[in-house]
Amino acid sequence: MRSRIAGVRGEFLWELEIATRQMIAMGEATPPAMYKWRPEKRARSVSEVLVHVATGNFMLLDAIGIAAPTDLYPGVPMDGPERFSGLLSRNDELLVSLEEKPEILALLQRSLEAVARSLRHTNDEELERGLHFFGERTTVRRVYLRLLTHTHEHMGQMIAYLRCNGIPPPWPDWRPDRRSQG
Repeated sequence: MRSRIAGVRGEFLWELEIATRQMIAMGEATPPAMYKWRPEKRARSVSEVLVHVATGNFMLLDAIGIAAPTDLYPGVPMDGPERFSGLLSRNDELLVSLEEKPEILALLQRSLEAVARSLRHTNDEELERGLHFFGERTTVRRVYLRLLTHTHEHMGQMIAYLRCNGIPPPWPDWRPDRRSQG
């Protein structure tokens, strides 16, 4: 087992490792043909959920000053409200244009690695740095918490999608009496 960073950053990274492992495992367990499945026409498809998490990660990192990758966001203005609008527009494009399981999983993995890497290189003082985030004054720490919460929110959605299709989550339940139920 590798050593962990002490404090809130280490705890966050530990939880992010779990979320990363589980999100990627669910994406891998989902058959490619099911990536277009959605429970109803207004809900996101499997592929859209995974791309939404990935692009949300890049956008939230951008909000704290870690620029979204230029290869994914070409032509997006460098700053100001136009940047935010440009990121949103590009995220919407990626949501509908990425359709293949390997490219979607690679994007998701890339975004989760970017979150982990950025937090490993952030110090405690930086976590307390104030910023404006969706019209509110907050801290970098809160944006990282939003990243983790957002990932977990959609992890629950993916678990439901898998179960609706008779696919158990790809890890054992912790209670031995429930293992057969997935």
